[in-house]
Amino acid sequence: MASTRDIRRRIKSVKNTQQITKAMKMVAAAKMRRAQEKVQEARPYAAKIEEVVASVAKSSGGKHPMLVSRPVKKTGYIVLTADRGLAGSFNAQVIRLAVNELANKSRDQYSLITIGRRGRDFFKKREYPMSGEVVGLPDFPNFADIKAISEMVVNLYQDEVFDEVYLLYNEFINPIQQVPVMKKLLPLEDLAKSEQKEASYVPGGSSNKENTGYKPSYEFEPSAEAVLDKLLPKFAETLIYSALLESKASEQGARMTAMGNATDNASDMIDSLTLALNRARQSAITLQIMEIVGGAEALNS
Repeated sequence: MASTRDIRRRIKSVKNTQQITKAMKMVAAAKMRRAQEKVQEARPYAAKIEEVVASVAKSSGGKHPMLVSRPVKKTGYIVLTADRGLAGSFNAQVIRLAVNELANKSRDQYSLITIGRRGRDFFKKREYPMSGEVVGLPDFPNFADIKAISEMVVNLYQDEVFDEVYLLYNEFINPIQQVPVMKKLLPLEDLAKSEQKEASYVPGGSSNKENTGYKPSYEFEPSAEAVLDKLLPKFAETLIYSALLESKASEQGARMTAMGNATDNASDMIDSLTLALNRARQSAITLQIMEIVGGAEALNS
């Protein structure tokens, strides 16, 4: 049985750890709120640019190389993880999704581009084929932070190094729920569906307006094809940036939840150790009383 001194030391150690996890939870909560705001600000922009690109694509006949599927010889996967741990299953669930996706593929059929140190270290250690990596991004990244890697991905697709590109990341649902998803980035063949969906969209619309089939009309100069050449790479880069914002918000949400659980577990451990300390003290006191009584009886006899 541990001595009371040992138990007190463990209680002090657990309390110190609890203070750290509590502080990390508060920091993660503050960062998560700010990251969530950036996600909510980015979503309308992404939706609008998707609407515009879909309209341009329809006007151009949808023949642009970035809109048309071709035989797949090599696939690129962009895997977004965090630079640090202590975020529950945040990193593990994205890595698991990627590993399961690649399990039945030959290594010459794909290549990885990792954003985040955890994912990079995992795949590099296991010698997965990699075409690029980005680490050390801030908690609130700007578009300029990933512009180089986004341009590289688009260029690799346009040069037909990749015939398909997928994004793997944690989608932010709410502060306690993050879902690992895999979405096709290129080719943008789903834009026709998005254009059809946007055709029924009415700002602040009612059901009556939706039935009118209203959709915005655009005029393109010098031509829809020329606009599309400039717009499609920007749209692909916007999708990567949106996924990064979702991943950053998810990371902070996961870290806040993990540190909250750690703080609660520390409280339970402190209660358990305090109970053990009281029992040890009571046992010591009982032993001392028994020794005193035994000594008194020995003197009387």
